[in-house]
Amino acid sequence: MSSHDQREPEAELGLLDATMIGMGAMIGAGIFVLTGLAAEISGPAAILVFLLNGVVTAFTGLSYAELASAIPKSGGGYAFVREIFDDFGSFMMGWMLWFAYMIAGALYALGFAPNFIELLHVYGLTAAPGEVGAVILPVLGVGVPPRFILAFVAVAGLVALNAASTAASGSAETVFTIIKVTILMVFVAFGFLSAGGGGETSFTFQNFDPLFTEGSGPFSILPAMGLTFIAFEGYDLITTVTEEVENPRENIPKAIFVSLLATVVVYLLVVTVAIGTLGATELAAAGEAGIAEAATSFMPTGVPVIQNGGALIVFGAVFSTITALNAVVIASSRVAFSMGREGQLVQSVGQIHYRFGTPFVAVLLSAVVMLGSVFLPTQSAGNMSSLFFLLSFIIVNVAVIRLRRERPNMNRPYKIPYYPAPPLLAIALNAILAVVLIRFLIQTDLLALLLSIGWLGIGAVMYVALNEYRTRRTAGRTEPTTDQPATDGPRED
Repeated sequence: MSSHDQREPEAELGLLDATMIGMGAMIGAGIFVLTGLAAEISGPAAILVFLLNGVVTAFTGLSYAELASAIPKSGGGYAFVREIFDDFGSFMMGWMLWFAYMIAGALYALGFAPNFIELLHVYGLTAAPGEVGAVILPVLGVGVPPRFILAFVAVAGLVALNAASTAASGSAETVFTIIKVTILMVFVAFGFLSAGGGGETSFTFQNFDPLFTEGSGPFSILPAMGLTFIAFEGYDLITTVTEEVENPRENIPKAIFVSLLATVVVYLLVVTVAIGTLGATELAAAGEAGIAEAATSFMPTGVPVIQNGGALIVFGAVFSTITALNAVVIASSRVAFSMGREGQLVQSVGQIHYRFGTPFVAVLLSAVVMLGSVFLPTQSAGNMSSLFFLLSFIIVNVAVIRLRRERPNMNRPYKIPYYPAPPLLAIALNAILAVVLIRFLIQTDLLALLLSIGWLGIGAVMYVALNEYRTRRTAGRTEPTTDQPATDGPRED
């Protein structure tokens, strides 16, 4: 192996960059489209839905923090499981997590497209998203929906950025996430300022009384939690770039906690304003456009650049999807890189580019699968991603328990408080959500379940094939040393 092949990742990301990777992934399009749907199920208690999901997610976040401080390796959950599980088990974990990130990237790319078209439509530059016709490819003469073209452009652009520079992709994530959060805080500020304004729509806490409306009891929180849980997935992406973060044993746990806390606070403020202005009934009636309708109802009009509340939210949705996409491009490539470096994928995937200092091949390979996933049914892709994330969270929590038991004296700069209660609770809660999701897939989305099983089956075949390839390659290298051909010249006694 050449010296180029042995190059290690460089620590070019600070605490802020690591935190923004987590927040950029979590504060995606989910908060914009899921708030109205949560209000439809649980009424004003939707605010409890987001709060409790934050608590449930925090249990697994504690496990990620301890493992990241003890095992400062890139690859996220795969790197942790690789440390304590057998070869096949760790390969399947990496294979599952890699796919979950890639398919999430395809969803974010497809989510970016209509929001970007809507942004252009707001300023009169194009027709509405549903009215834009197919683009005819000049060579093939085939019409392609613009959403696929924009998704391809978004993925290609971010892949080029990630392949060329880790520092640049991290800085871009930081800038885009700050813009996104600023937009949401502007929404929150105008919402609270509308209180007592006497306008047609103004903020009032009376919209939360009663908290549980008729026909929407306390148990309505559970299905709403299942619906919105995906909005809290993302802090785990921070651990995929561990070796590229300065002082990872200290900064990774900090980034996990800060990103989780900040995201929960942003979510609660946004949901409070949305319900407090529109009311749960109107917010539910608006469905996926709930936040946009709330913004339009109380935001001032004629403001330079943003024009109105709806335009502001479209701005936020564009930045939300692009930051989430960039985060999963980073994460998926680091999982593949970690697997390649551990010898569980082909060697080139686990190498750092001699010039750019990035996992170049891993980035490109992840992009290819991500673009292929764009053509899967959107709902099925989302269900597959959620299922794989839930399963991986269960395995990570099992890993932290096994590592405590088998290596009690291991250096752990951060330890889970009140152990083993948090990881046990996380296992139970994630398992319940996974079972509920599987039952839902059996009843309504059998394609997603079959595709999930198929991907795991392909992984098992790939594991056997790669092991056979390595065995033959090793045998080919050692075999000539046993018998030397006679033509090599006379032996000296």
